[in-house]
Order: sequence, then C-alpha cells, then structure tokens
Amino acid sequence: MNNGIATAGAINSNLCEQCHARPKFVESTGHAHPYCGKQCASAASARNGFLPNNVAMCIVCHSRPQFTDGKRTHPYCSRTCASKQTPAAPQRNTTNRSAVSNGICPIPGCNQPAFKSTNGTGKYCTKKHKTLGENACLWCLQKPKQGTFPYCSRTCAEEAQKHAVVLLEVPENHTVFNNVVAQFKSSWRHNSQCPKVKHVYKIVRPKASQDQYEKYKAAVESRGHFMAAGRPAGNENRRWHGTRRECTIGDNGNAQLCSSASCALCRIIETSFDLKFFARGRFGVGHYTSSTSSNSNDYARNVNSNSPLKAILLNKVVVGKGYKTTVDVPSLTAPPAGFDSVLGEKGAAVSHDELIVFTNDALRPSYLVIRFQYMCAAPHLDNYRKRVPA
Repeated sequence: MNNGIATAGAINSNLCEQCHARPKFVESTGHAHPYCGKQCASAASARNGFLPNNVAMCIVCHSRPQFTDGKRTHPYCSRTCASKQTPAAPQRNTTNRSAVSNGICPIPGCNQPAFKSTNGTGKYCTKKHKTLGENACLWCLQKPKQGTFPYCSRTCAEEAQKHAVVLLEVPENHTVFNNVVAQFKSSWRHNSQCPKVKHVYKIVRPKASQDQYEKYKAAVESRGHFMAAGRPAGNENRRWHGTRRECTIGDNGNAQLCSSASCALCRIIETSFDLKFFARGRFGVGHYTSSTSSNSNDYARNVNSNSPLKAILLNKVVVGKGYKTTVDVPSLTAPPAGFDSVLGEKGAAVSHDELIVFTNDALRPSYLVIRFQYMCAAPHLDNYRKRVPA
C-alpha cells in the first residue's frame, strides 16, 4: 500500500546524476533525462571524456563548465557557485624601491615611467597616482586611506593586524610620513640642527594588545571626562621615546625584528613596554616619554652597529590627569592619588619635559622613526649602503 512516503532510493533516483542536487529534467512527453540541465550534461560529458581536455571548469564546484555569456567566460558555472566564493583577503603591497630609483612609478602594478619635466623627474606617472601615493592605505597601497585612519577599510586594518607584529613602511611624502616628520621637527628643541628623517614605519600591534590599551584609555576617560573638554579620549597624546638598538632594524627597508634579548628597541616593538625591564629614574620606576624629540633622541643609541642612522619611537600615551612637578621624585612607583601620570616640567632641576606613566597598558609604540645620526650624510654612508641591501 502506498502511504505517500517515498523511500530514499526513490528520491535519489529523481535527482540529477551529475550535481545530485536538482531534479532530472522531464520532457512533456514524460521522458526523463539523466541530468537537470545542459550545464550538468556538459559537465558529465567532460568528465566522461566527450569534451576537450582544455574546457575550464567552475572554480567552486569543479564539476560543471565555466559559464560563457558570448562576450567572456566567467570563473563560475552559475550564480549559485559565484555566491559561495569568499572574496580573497587583501594582500600587503610594498613600495618598489628599485622602481623609484629607476624612474618608475612606485604604485603597485603600475610600472609606468615617472613624469619628466624641465625641472627633473618626478616620482609618479600621473597626478592621479601622485595623489593616491600620498594618501594610500598603509596595507594595500591601492586605495586611499579614510581620514586619519591609516587604512582604506576595516578589512585592511584587520588583515594587517593578523600579521602583527609587523612594520609597515610609510612611503616618503605620504601624509602620514609628513605628519610624523613635522612633529619630529617641531619638537626638536636642543641647540642643534634637526637631523633629516630617512624612514617612518607604522607599528601594527596584535589585537589583544591593542584592546588592552583601549580598555585602559576608556577607564581613564570615564574618570576624567576629557572629551567633554575638547581633548582626546583619556587625554591621549603622542610622545617620543629613545632606547638601545643592537641591530639595523629600520635601515633601508629592514622591517625584521632581531632576536637579541637585550635589543630594547626590537623587544619594545615586539611586546610593547614592560616595567620589569626599566630601572628607577628621577621620577621613579615608570615608562619615560617626552614631547621633545631631541630630549628622547639623547637616549637613542646604536650598539654593535656602525649604522649612520638612529632610531626613535613615537608612542601613543594615555596621559589622563597629570601631576606636575619641577623637582625629582625618585621614590615614585605610581602617580600621586587622584592622578594618572606624572609630568616633569622644565624648571630648576628639569631641562626638558618628561611624561611618566606607571602601567604597561598606558602606552603603545606607534611609529618607528629612522633619522640620520649627523646633520648631513656621514662620509662612510656610501660604503654602508653597499653593505646593507635596499
């Protein structure tokens, strides 16, 4: 007796013998074909050797031929397979250094000669590429960044963070490059000529590390309400920090961290600042930064390297409510009650400003800045360039 419930075998016998997903095509005469349509019939023919071997198959299902609309062949057999394809993650591009030196436009994939004028050779092939190069996303370098956000999209930002820790070299004359250089120059207050900046790198931190910093900043903001006074959340500022460098990271495009445990620069970039590695200073045990680039530069030094370049870090620091002092307070292990940081201001005992925070999550390295040690290129610079590949 037929109770209206079909068996599994009966259901399967009605499905296309190629895709096993759609019913077989049945003509008005009642004749049932083994396939659901022409595409599956073609795929079955190709599988059985009736179509040439060079027939391209769908890149998703790999069982049906790619669809041709008369103008071009699509990579999919149908809209269904096209909708299943996940867009490829954006890839990191880098400025082609050899192209720039050879007079070729540095925009990835361009390869056109740079514009030549009576005043000399430019860097880009057109004004359009010049505008793009000076505002490009620091990850893909193919689309403009969004405002002060250094990426063109959240997708590129997340992709960069997946590769963290990573240094992204900022192209010369990029708006970010110019912004960092401007702060370096304007905050150079020593009685000496400000040296020229050679390279700037964006330091991309892991998401977990950045989230900890943002959480701390939010907590300081909730206490101090700095945004209501027109200041950044948490009274966040950018401050300089100079330290020991044992390698040539940053020189001529070298973005590889060294493995030396005593290379303070690489370890700060790798793990951020950690109080256990800092000794007591004139304002106690804390992380020392300064708004004066020349002040932090005094602490930047090369060890085991004759590089003509020096490195300095530009960091994001949650200042919060700062306790101001013009005298040394070496006993501090935390800011005075009710304050989030200590501000050593220029006075009788303090030559240049200092900003000290006492928790690891109050700051993160943001940019690595590489500048010449000397006011002009050192005499041995050409020999050095021969040893260190560009």
